[in-house]
Amino acid sequence: MAKNLLITGANGQLGNEMRNLLADRREFNSFFTDIDSLDITDAKAVYHFIESNKIDTIVNCAAYTAVDKAEDDMVLCAKLNVDAVGNIAGAAKNYGARVIHVSTDYVFDGYNYQPYTEDDDTNPKTTYGTTKRDGEKMLLKIAPDSIIVRTAWLYSPYGKNFVKTMLKLGAEKDSLNVVCDQIGTPTCAADLAAAIMSIITHEEWIPGIYHFSDEGVCSWYDFTKAIHRIAGISSCKVKPVKSKEYPTRAIRPLYSVLDKSKIKQTFGIEIPHWEESLEKCIKVITENN
Repeated sequence: MAKNLLITGANGQLGNEMRNLLADRREFNSFFTDIDSLDITDAKAVYHFIESNKIDTIVNCAAYTAVDKAEDDMVLCAKLNVDAVGNIAGAAKNYGARVIHVSTDYVFDGYNYQPYTEDDDTNPKTTYGTTKRDGEKMLLKIAPDSIIVRTAWLYSPYGKNFVKTMLKLGAEKDSLNVVCDQIGTPTCAADLAAAIMSIITHEEWIPGIYHFSDEGVCSWYDFTKAIHRIAGISSCKVKPVKSKEYPTRAIRPLYSVLDKSKIKQTFGIEIPHWEESLEKCIKVITENN
């Protein structure tokens, strides 16, 4: 019997990649929703949707992710990242559905010097990070058998993201200043979607918090240099700058590398290096333009 899957935030980067992966999977009845078809901040609507469509598994890709804007838009940010997660958790518990919830490296303070494990203490320094941390807590309190997947530096051919911005600026400008002292791992949304599918199709449901990003480590400066090299952009000089020279409304983690040992061992997932996935993504972006 086909499983009924609900993908929230389906018009975002990850939601679109989930849509691609599920297009030919006949063993799933997939429901793709966004704000226009299901307002997850409306508890009644969420309960009704999950009950009437007999949803087995919910993949919550929806979130408020405008990190700087969140500092001035705290109410809406909390509504989407905390309250809506509570609605999904409550409905899932009520109707026997399972939840895979996507979270972020911003739940950490970025002061580490080695990759963050799932057992490390959270200590968010931004409104975005705090609401995502609170959303995690809300989910595990209401539906403790849920799965949380934290990720970082997400990009794809869809929507607005760092890769598409750097491709655009690289083609338009003679020079660019990019921070070199924030370290993390770029993550192709297609790879994260594949990991989520591995969790859904695994023979056993194993609740808990997991970390996922692509393999390898770099700075935003290194990332930009790789984007331009792969895309064949040579006319734009990329200059490294320190974070203090490029102030933003919200504090960025200086170090947000995630330890992926747990997700790899638990679900037998092989993760590609970020440069390998970046090449594939840029190919798709350039073919579509």
